Amino acid sequence: MAEKLVKQVNIKNRRASFEYFFLEEYTAGIALTGTEVKSIRQGKVNFQDSYCLLMEGELFVRSLHISPYTEGTHYNHEPMRDRKLLVTRREIKKITESMKDQGLTIIPVRMFTTERGLVKLHIALAKGKKLYDKRDSIKERDVKRETDRMRF
Repeated sequence: MAEKLVKQVNIKNRRASFEYFFLEEYTAGIALTGTEVKSIRQGKVNFQDSYCLLMEGELFVRSLHISPYTEGTHYNHEPMRDRKLLVTRREIKKITESMKDQGLTIIPVRMFTTERGLVKLHIALAKGKKLYDKRDSIKERDVKRETDRMRF
C-alpha cells in the first residue's frame, strides 16, 4: 500500500539555523521530475550537507537527498542529483555580488508547497557560526525552554 501523500508540505532544515547566521533570504522554485514531487509530498527529503552553488549564471542545489518514490518504476529519479533553482536574473545578480565576500555560502532552509501545489525552496545567504556563537545559541534555546516550562 502506498504511503499517504500530504497536500501541504513544510520541511525545515533545523541544523541550518544552528550552524549559520542568515544574512539574506530568497524563495526559489525548483525544477523537479514527477516522482521527486511525489516523494517530497511523502516528506522524504534530507537536507544533510546540502548547499547551493552558482554555475554559468544559474543556481543549483547540491546534495539535497530526495528518496526514490516507493511506487516508482524504472522511471524513478536519482536521489542526489543537482537540481536547478528557478530565481530571477536580478536575484542571481544580487547573490553573485554578495558571494564575493569571503566566508559566505548559500544554503537551503525550508522546502514547502504553495496553494497551487508548486514546490518551493527557501534559501539563505549565510555566514558560518563560530564555536562560541553555537554555545550562545544552545544557551538561548535552553533559557527559552525553561521559560516555557515555567508558564505551564
